[in-house]
Amino acid sequence: MPDNKANPETAGNGTGEMGRPYLIVLGNEKGGSGKSTTAMHIVVSLLREGRRVGTIDLDARQKSLTRYIENRRAYAEKKGLDLPHPTELVVPKSELRSADEAEADEKQRFEEAYLNLADKVDVVVIDCPGSDTFLSRLAHTAADTLVTPVNDSFVDLDLLARVNASSHKVEGPSLYAEMVWKARQRRAMADGSSIDWVVLRNRVGALHAKNKERVERVLNELTKRIGIRHVPGLGERVIYRELFLRGLTLMDLKEAGGLDGKGLSMSHVAARQEVRKLMDALNLPFRKTEEA
Repeated sequence: MPDNKANPETAGNGTGEMGRPYLIVLGNEKGGSGKSTTAMHIVVSLLREGRRVGTIDLDARQKSLTRYIENRRAYAEKKGLDLPHPTELVVPKSELRSADEAEADEKQRFEEAYLNLADKVDVVVIDCPGSDTFLSRLAHTAADTLVTPVNDSFVDLDLLARVNASSHKVEGPSLYAEMVWKARQRRAMADGSSIDWVVLRNRVGALHAKNKERVERVLNELTKRIGIRHVPGLGERVIYRELFLRGLTLMDLKEAGGLDGKGLSMSHVAARQEVRKLMDALNLPFRKTEEA
C-alpha cells in the first residue's frame, strides 16, 4: 500500500489538500441508469470550473466513459473546438486464475492508476462496471462521494432495498447496499472519514404520480436506515443520447453552437440548468468552500 499521501483509501480531505485529489465514484450494479452520461457531465462541469480532472474507467470491456471522452477528442479536433479534456485511464480486470493473486494484481493496478493521476489532477472521477467486481469494491471504499444513479422505478430501487409488494415498506437492504455499508466501514477504519452516498433519481417522468410518490417514500426511509441522500438527476431527454457520439455535454453546447450548428433550444437550456442543479446537489466540499 502506498503512503498516506498517495493512498486512494485516504485521499478524501478536499481538492489538492496534501496533494490528494478528491474521489467521486459512479457506482451501482445495474446497467441503463445513465451512469456514464452522469459521470461525463460531472467531469466536464468540473473542467469548466477550471479544475484538473482525471478519470478511471473500471469497465475495460465496455469502456463507456472512455469512449465518450475519445469521441470528444475526435469531435473537437474535427470541428476545431477548444474543449477542456480530462486525463483518462482504464484499469482492466486481472487475467490471473488464482482469485487471491487476481485481487492482489487488481489492487496494484488500481493504486498505480491513482498514483499516475495523484499529482496531476484535483479530482478523480471513477466509473464502475454495472456488476459486482473486486475493482468496483476497491473504488467504493476509496470514494469521498459515491454517486448511484437509478431510474425512478421499483426495478431500480431493488438495487438499494427489498421492498414489500403490498405495503411498499422497506424489508431490508439489498446486496449492493450491504456492499456499500461494508465499504463505509473499511473507509472509516482506514482513515476515520466517511463516504457521502448520493442517489440520483434519473429519468423522472411527469406521469405516474402514484409511483413517484411511492418511490419517494421508500427513498426517504432509506435515507434514515442506510444513510443515503437522494437528489434529482438527469431527466428523460433525447439530447443526452445525441451528445454521446460527439463527446459533448450540455455544458459544451453554447461554445459548440448547439448540435450541428443549430443553436440552443429552450429544451437544451432547461437541461443545462438540470445539470447545474445536480452539481449543486452533490454538495462537493471544495465547491462549497470556494463559494463561501
